[in-house]
Amino acid sequence: MSGIVGFVNQAGEPADRELLGRLTAFLAYRGPDDQGVWVEGRVGLGHAQLRTTFESVREQQPCSLDGQVWITADARIDGRAELIQKLAGRGGSNLKNVPDVELILQAYQVWGDDCVQHLIGDFAFAVWDGPRRRLFCARDHLGVKPFYYTDAGRSLIFSNTLNCIRQHPAASSRLNDLAIADFLLFDYNQDPATTSFADIQRLPAAHCLTWTEGGPVKVRRYWSLPQEGVVRYPRQRDYVERFQELLLQAVADRLRTDKVGVSLSGGLDSPLVTAIARELLAARWSRFDLHCYTAVYDRLIPDEERYYAGLVARHLQVPIEFLPLDDYGLYDRQDELRWPEPSHDTQGAATLDLVNLAAAHSRVVLTGEGGDEILYPSKTYIYRLARSLNLASLVTGMGRSLFLYGHIPQVGFKTALGRWRTRNGRGRPGVGFPEWLNADFTARLKLRDRWETLRRRPRSAHPVRPEAVAFLDNSFIQRYFEDYDPGATQISVEFRHPLLDLRLLRYALTLPPLPWCVDKIMLRELAKGRLPEAIRRRPKTPLADYPELAMVRRPGSRWLDTFEPCHQLASYVRRAAVPPVRAETDRERLWMNLRPHSLNYWLQNLNADFPDILSTKPNLPIHEATIGGRP
Repeated sequence: MSGIVGFVNQAGEPADRELLGRLTAFLAYRGPDDQGVWVEGRVGLGHAQLRTTFESVREQQPCSLDGQVWITADARIDGRAELIQKLAGRGGSNLKNVPDVELILQAYQVWGDDCVQHLIGDFAFAVWDGPRRRLFCARDHLGVKPFYYTDAGRSLIFSNTLNCIRQHPAASSRLNDLAIADFLLFDYNQDPATTSFADIQRLPAAHCLTWTEGGPVKVRRYWSLPQEGVVRYPRQRDYVERFQELLLQAVADRLRTDKVGVSLSGGLDSPLVTAIARELLAARWSRFDLHCYTAVYDRLIPDEERYYAGLVARHLQVPIEFLPLDDYGLYDRQDELRWPEPSHDTQGAATLDLVNLAAAHSRVVLTGEGGDEILYPSKTYIYRLARSLNLASLVTGMGRSLFLYGHIPQVGFKTALGRWRTRNGRGRPGVGFPEWLNADFTARLKLRDRWETLRRRPRSAHPVRPEAVAFLDNSFIQRYFEDYDPGATQISVEFRHPLLDLRLLRYALTLPPLPWCVDKIMLRELAKGRLPEAIRRRPKTPLADYPELAMVRRPGSRWLDTFEPCHQLASYVRRAAVPPVRAETDRERLWMNLRPHSLNYWLQNLNADFPDILSTKPNLPIHEATIGGRP
């Protein structure tokens, strides 16, 4: 997760090299290995390097292949062999060991803006095309890497770090009231193109940005989730073998290092990723370093994560470290947290401690994130088959499930009934529109209408997997990635998500829902011989209780009902209308009524300890940019 920053002075003034150096030095926590700047005329690019792959050892940025087209990138390019083969067919040579950033530049020189059609992986980059006096920027397909920008009139400023943009003297810190409203209503901003600051924009996932001298900033989508129908193979084993081939490739592309951590749970997704990572590392290295990390509750609530995660670690013979969460309280150490946007992580200190635990060992952490998304538990699919009297597909699919997993999957009538009750206003009371919102704020932004509209989004048009596509296309996924990015945690570690690999995702969305997308039968098949049977056959198990409900009942949580609001909170929340939370027994109501607390902390910390880079010299060496990644 290297740091990138840059600006173009649209009015023609020369770029301020000293200011660029300070912005780049601000990113040193993202990239402690090296910092580099390049300035020419009105344009400046900066880069703070975090080396996480073998090829990046020789990488220096910003860089150019010809001294005319320059790039700064936070990128890991997957499928390198295939991309190199394409480039070789267009005149590229000796590309096997070049850093990923040079592959992006090569692709841009061959295909121009369409280079993003040939790139897969996690990336955010900016290319200054000198001969064309043009800026081209792009963000990866799912938004794993962040990218922000502001058109500040005389300057177009961009970075993968929100707080870095706020350091530029031309950037405004005026708040975006609609984004704040979305946080209070839904936990996160519903518009993937905006941020919590009115004049700082977010480049959405799968979008690119262009600016040409004399013209406006243009943003366009370059990719959408595929809409293909179901793939058909003659043998059931063919489905599993193809999924396995793609998953091994996805994990291998994220293992371009011999020192890796894994965020391990006691479920199925991350244990399978761990098992495959161990296989691949053992096949390549006689000695390697694979470490697992798990957050557990030992006393606060009933929780079996320690047992099951430990079972996986012992079976795979990999070391594991546990972080007990029992003694953390709600909003512990808030004065230490500097989220760039409002966060409803009520246990943020525990989150950062777990990330720090992993970062002390490795710069790369694999996760099992994506299993639920790409194999969304489409239980209502069975209900829909029965309702439409498609008995042939229903009987065939349920028979395959019985053969593979030993039982018939749940039909989903209970789930469908629950959704019908919610749609018709017959769900649980007390979790509706929050009445503690400021009345003028609510009226000005028509928040009741927004609440109703966004809770009833139109269903995805995907022919087979509408629930999965709707989930993957939601801006919540983008926000999840950003919450674990160093721009939020200020910790130099990169999280990688093999189950959300673009190639694997494309294939998973074509799987017949029955049997493969019910009860995660596909992953259970791949786990045979890799994981203990207790893990392979363990049903998806939610927490027996919610830790937040247990925490508010503690004597030390009395302050939650008497918290003092900062003056800015009154613009959004009627403090007197926020109900007491200590006696709350409903998790959803508690979660909603804690949002004013979360926003209050963010507003209090918004400018605290915000360094003044205009009066501070860079305290780290800044190197000049290079051509071809070589000094």
